[in-house]
Amino acid sequence: MNSQKIKKDFPIFQTNPKLVYLDNAATTQKPTTVISAIAEHYAYRNANIHRGIYKLSEEATACYEEARTKVARFISAPNARNIAFTRNATEAINLVAHGFLKPRLKASDEILLTTMEHHANIVPWHMIAKDKKAKLKFANITKDGQLDEADLKRKITGKTKLLAFAHASNVLGTINDVKKITELAHAKNIPVLIDGAQAVPHFPVDVSKIGCAFYAFSGHKLLAPTGIGALYISEKRLAETGPFLGGGDMVKSVSEKEVMFQDAPARFEAGTPAIEATIALGTAIDYLEKIGMKNIEKHERELSEFALSELRKIPGITIYGPGDTKKRTGLVSFNLARAHPHDLASLLDEENIAVRAGHHCAQPLHQALGVSATLRMSFYIYNTRDDIKKACAALKRINDKIK
Repeated sequence: MNSQKIKKDFPIFQTNPKLVYLDNAATTQKPTTVISAIAEHYAYRNANIHRGIYKLSEEATACYEEARTKVARFISAPNARNIAFTRNATEAINLVAHGFLKPRLKASDEILLTTMEHHANIVPWHMIAKDKKAKLKFANITKDGQLDEADLKRKITGKTKLLAFAHASNVLGTINDVKKITELAHAKNIPVLIDGAQAVPHFPVDVSKIGCAFYAFSGHKLLAPTGIGALYISEKRLAETGPFLGGGDMVKSVSEKEVMFQDAPARFEAGTPAIEATIALGTAIDYLEKIGMKNIEKHERELSEFALSELRKIPGITIYGPGDTKKRTGLVSFNLARAHPHDLASLLDEENIAVRAGHHCAQPLHQALGVSATLRMSFYIYNTRDDIKKACAALKRINDKIK
């Protein structure tokens, strides 16, 4: 990989060459090819999909469905029909909560999560648990920021109706052993949902090998636009999952007495979708596949190793998550004893360095860590060691000035 060369594909770095962008776990920047894909759709094939019996609509439909095929290939799904498009990973998780679990959930049933979850993989379960008088349980993490698998195993009971957990933590960077955990749940006949928002952009993902029932991720974290995400639904659970939203295009027929829904995945996609964003998601996947996901994984691991080394040189620093970079993605969350993360983020912004400060939509995790907030640097394909040097040098200067 040549990150300096890759950076030239991103207009934002040309308009702001001094920008050090280290908030990729929140969203990634967009290459020219992705931006062009959006413009080209509106310029040359703008029409609604699936419904139009004319050439323009058929061309738009073909491009939209081609993106579905690309997503299926990208995560090694068995078939394109196993992929439902959503607005983001959050909506994908809500689809499972309301379309799959809620109709099966009874009072006193249990949903098992982990302490390291993003709010997107907590709030939907809280909502349906409250409605059904069910119970949420959380598996703990270890001192080094990894999932306590022994605790997870203890908390699986005969009442557990779903296990939902992150493939990778957006705070700790921890990569969970998803295949092992899924097999553990399946031994008890418990379906598994995996939040892959922090995994799919960063290393190869094979949902068929993992064996999970559901796998959700967002497009905007892998170079695609906002407003597009995807949900993988296994063959076993496809017929068991109903629609979350109702409207046009997801129905076979509607009368005053009844509604008949389309087959999957159409029944999950109500109304006019984000056609241009979906097509651009396919373009983003093309871009990443050209680089190679294994190359991206290696690049991020090297950046993480360098970042951890540089950060440890700063007095008063506390770093969260596994020390072994093979067990974490390309992000590092930390605190400095002398300053609040929000203040540090503002001071870094004055030097054109973009990082994230706060609880990162993971309040239960921060409570477990005993802090209200952390500062996070997260890396991607266009980041370099020089970016990390600039950020760490700025942090050291700020830290030295604070008494």
